[in-house]
Amino acid sequence: MRLYIYFISFFFSIMLSAQNSIPQVLKKLNKETVPYIKVNELKEKANLVFLDAREPKEYKVSHIQGAIPVGFDHFISNNVTAKVKDKNATIIVYCSIGVRSEQIGEKLQKLGYKNVYNLYGGIFEYKNNGGKVVNNQNKVTDSVHAYNKAWSVYLTKGIKVYED
Repeated sequence: MRLYIYFISFFFSIMLSAQNSIPQVLKKLNKETVPYIKVNELKEKANLVFLDAREPKEYKVSHIQGAIPVGFDHFISNNVTAKVKDKNATIIVYCSIGVRSEQIGEKLQKLGYKNVYNLYGGIFEYKNNGGKVVNNQNKVTDSVHAYNKAWSVYLTKGIKVYED
C-alpha cells in the first residue's frame, strides 16, 4: 500500500510540474512592460533588428541569423546605440524564453527606442515553431543553448546544449 501511495504522489507531482508552460512562466515572471511579438507575427513586419539578450556562450551555440549580441549580465547601452542608430527601428529582443529580454527591452525603451518588442517564448519558441538558427560560423544548426536543465523543458525541438 505504501508503494501505491508513493507512486500516486510521485505521479501527481510530475503532473503539476509539467503544467508549467512558457505562458505560465512569462505571466509569473514578467510585468509585460515591453509588448510581446509572437513568432508567427514576425513575417508581418519588415526590416527587423534582432537583439540577442543571452550571454556570449549561449549566442555562440546558436542565434537567430543576423541577431546582434547584447548580452544580459554585461549589457552596455553604448554598444547598442552605436549599432542601432535609428530610434524608430523595429527591434525584436529575445533570450531563452522572454524573461531577460523584457529587462533589456525596458532599457532600450529608456534609451529612446520606440518600437521594441519582446519575442514571446524567446529562441526556444522560435525553434519550436520551425525557425532556423545559426551557430557562430553562421551555419544552420539544430543546437540551442538550453540555459539550464530546468528551463530546457521549454525547448521541444532541437538539440539541447548546456555549456559552450
